[in-house]
Amino acid sequence: MGLILLLLSNALHASESLDVLHWWTSLSERRAADFLRTKLAEENIEWRDAAIPGGAGIGAVKVLKSRVLSGNPPSVAQLIGPAVSEWAELGLILELDNAAGRWQSQMFPTVWQLVTHRQHTVAVPLGIHRINTLFYNKKVFDRMGLAPPSNFTEFKRIALQLQAAGITPLAQSHEAWQVATLFETLVLAESDVKFYRDLFVARNPQAYLDPRFAQALTRLRQLRSYTVKTGPELSWTDVSRQFASGNAAMVIMGDWMKGELAAQGLSVDVDFACATVPNTDNTHLYSIDTMVMFAGDYSRQLNQERFAQIIVSPTAQLGYSKLKGSVPVRKDVDIASLDSCGRNSWRTFARGATYQAPSLVHRMATDDTFKDAIVKQIQVFYLDEKISVAETQQRLAAMVRALNRKED
Repeated sequence: MGLILLLLSNALHASESLDVLHWWTSLSERRAADFLRTKLAEENIEWRDAAIPGGAGIGAVKVLKSRVLSGNPPSVAQLIGPAVSEWAELGLILELDNAAGRWQSQMFPTVWQLVTHRQHTVAVPLGIHRINTLFYNKKVFDRMGLAPPSNFTEFKRIALQLQAAGITPLAQSHEAWQVATLFETLVLAESDVKFYRDLFVARNPQAYLDPRFAQALTRLRQLRSYTVKTGPELSWTDVSRQFASGNAAMVIMGDWMKGELAAQGLSVDVDFACATVPNTDNTHLYSIDTMVMFAGDYSRQLNQERFAQIIVSPTAQLGYSKLKGSVPVRKDVDIASLDSCGRNSWRTFARGATYQAPSLVHRMATDDTFKDAIVKQIQVFYLDEKISVAETQQRLAAMVRALNRKED
C-alpha cells in the first residue's frame, strides 16, 4: 500500500512543463524571470520560456492573440490591466479559485480587484511598479552639491546647472510609449489622482480642454529642452545605459529602471538614487505585473494552480521584486529587506486607492485602442514643436469623443 501511495505521489509531482509567454527580455527582466523559473523548478514545475521582445509588451500581445486564434494558447501568459477581464469574459482563462485560498486577505484591495472577474480569481499578481519615479545620478549630484528637485522650479534650476557643466539633464527617448510615460507622470504632477482618472479612466473629453492638461503639455515641451533632441530612437535599456554612464544625470521612468541599473552593476543609494517626480510625493502611478493561465483541455490545471501559489508566496514575491524593481502585491510581507525606493513605493501604495493612479501607458487605465490613440498623439506633439498646446487639446478631446461613441 505504501509503495502505491509513493508512486501516486511521484506521479502527481512529476516535473511538468508549462510554456510561459511574456515580454521580459532585458537583463534585469531575465534575472527576475530566471528567479521565478528556479523557484518553480524546486517544486518540479518547468518554466518553458516563450519570451517576445518589444517595449511595453506590444509584440507579446500580438503573438498571444495569434496563438489563441490558432488553437495553441500558452499555458501561462503575461497579461495586465483591464485586458485580464476582457480575456476572462471570453471564457478562455482558467479560474484559479482553488489556488487563491486567502489571497483576498493577503493582497492590497486594488490588486485583488484586478485579478478577479465575476467573483472568480482569474490572474496571478507578481509585483507593483511605481511609474512616477525620478532617478538621479548620485555621484554627479553629490559632486555638484545638488539635491533631487521637489518641484519644477528646482528641476529647471538643476537642469540649467547640469547643462552648463556639459551634462545632459534628462535621459529620454522619443519612442512613443516612453514619451507618453513621461507625460502621464506630468499630468499627475500638474493635477491630482481624481483629475488623472477623469482623463484616462472615465475618458471625459472635457477634461482634455482643462488648463491642467494644457500645463502638462507645456511641461512636457519644457522637459524636452533638457534632453538630447536628435539621434536614433532609443530603447528603454539604451536610456538606462545612457544614464548609467553618467552622460545624463536624471531619468523619469517606472522603477523597472532600478532593476535594470542594478543588473548593470550599479547600487541604489550609492551610484544612483530614487525620488518621486516633482509634485507627486503622495501619489502612486502604478502598473501591476500579472499572469493568466489558459484552460485548454484542463490537463495542466493542477500544475497551473501550483504555479500560481508559488508565485504569490512571500519568498517569491520579495525575491522577484528585488530583481525586477517592483514591490510585492501582498500587504502582509516584511519590507525591511527592500531598498529605500521600494519601501517608499510600497508604503505609498498601501495608503489606498485615493493615492493610486492606474497607468494609461502600461495598460492599467483603459483598453489598448484608447491607450494607443492617446500615446500616438502625445508623441506627435512631442516631436513637432510647431503643433500648439491648444491644438493638441482640441484634437485629443475630439478623438476621445469619437472613441467613446464607437464603444456605445
